Amino acid sequence: MGIEVVTFGCRLNISESEVIGDLAAKAGLGDVTVVNTCAVTAEATRQARQTIRRMKRDNPEARIVVTGCAAQTDPAMFAAMPEVDRVIGNDSKLKPEAWSEVGALLAAPPDFGVAASEKIAVNDIMAVKEQALHLVEGFAGRTRAFVQVQNGCDHRCTFCIIPFGRGNSRSVPMGEVVDQIRRLVENGYREVVLTGVDITSYGQGLPGEPKLGQMIKAVLRHVPELKRLRISSIDSVEADPDLMDVIAGDERFMPHLHLSLQAGDDMILKRMKRRHLSADVVRFCADVRRLRPDMVFGADIIAGFPTETEDMFARSLEIVDACELTHLHVFPFSARPGTPAARMPPVPGDVVKERARRLREKGEQAVRAHLDGIVGRSFPVLAEIGGTGRTPDFTAVRLARPVEPGEMVELTIAGHDGREALAA
Repeated sequence: MGIEVVTFGCRLNISESEVIGDLAAKAGLGDVTVVNTCAVTAEATRQARQTIRRMKRDNPEARIVVTGCAAQTDPAMFAAMPEVDRVIGNDSKLKPEAWSEVGALLAAPPDFGVAASEKIAVNDIMAVKEQALHLVEGFAGRTRAFVQVQNGCDHRCTFCIIPFGRGNSRSVPMGEVVDQIRRLVENGYREVVLTGVDITSYGQGLPGEPKLGQMIKAVLRHVPELKRLRISSIDSVEADPDLMDVIAGDERFMPHLHLSLQAGDDMILKRMKRRHLSADVVRFCADVRRLRPDMVFGADIIAGFPTETEDMFARSLEIVDACELTHLHVFPFSARPGTPAARMPPVPGDVVKERARRLREKGEQAVRAHLDGIVGRSFPVLAEIGGTGRTPDFTAVRLARPVEPGEMVELTIAGHDGREALAA
């Protein structure tokens, strides 16, 4: 079987899973499965636990190590699972010594009598002050590369448990980011995605405290061979002038931004402890489109946040049109223990599900409208595994002929199926 890393959650976890695989291999681990978990919703944690049980049921000899945000925030829950051999925290998972320790532990037969507490290797994530870059040569099965430039978050949105899984904000020095991207481009990657928990806070704690836009300019200047650069998400209130300058002036920065929006109603945004109002986001989208008319926006939106009335929810539907959003990530509200929102008056579960359904329908309508608008146009498409590809604005394209994954081809859009564009 060898080393298998099963990844849940965000692009940052995807990036870190590559590091985990490399570290586990260098530590000489044999047959082991690492589950890199997500804690953003209760459903994400449930799926991780379900996967662990299924893997052990399918292979009783499996040795399973659990890490990631859910393991960091609730290590005892995973340690209590008889299927789990080791629980490693989010900081430790990126250190060679953690995997050497795993190797020593797993060299012995499973000890089903071991106390759950003895399985846990999780430290205080809030004590972590620096973010090192962990070099990787590539990403197995992927045609775009993910580079972690930042970790953690200094904000405390009332619904979010992620700061307790990731710690406070810390950034990778610009020179290290440039060197990693140069290495990936030399290894054949045409597209790179910058990832982090709150990447628009990039630079805090670094000498001179450079902003995200300054770092992106450095990447594009020092790695001219890079064809495409994306960022995983953006908090619009932190978009700095250099970032806006890049959006306007460099075609290698792809015309797709994913907004950390969360809601369209101002009272709900205040109760979430977000730092923007709905008008701020609408204005940001308009400003960006003046600079880059081909920009396409996606957004995260939570349905059924505590105290949300029908009128408040209507504002979230309206902001999809006001910002001309295309790619929606819809999350039914999930109460996370220990967060302020978990103590607020909840919306009934059936109402939450219904609002999430309506938001998803709104998103499907937006995607169809976007696809209607690009039929007959031609785009450079980066081919992916499975006969698909992505346009610069991140539209999925079903290819009409075989194209080697990682190749860039100019294609005309002949139609669509409501979800993907269809190449001629």
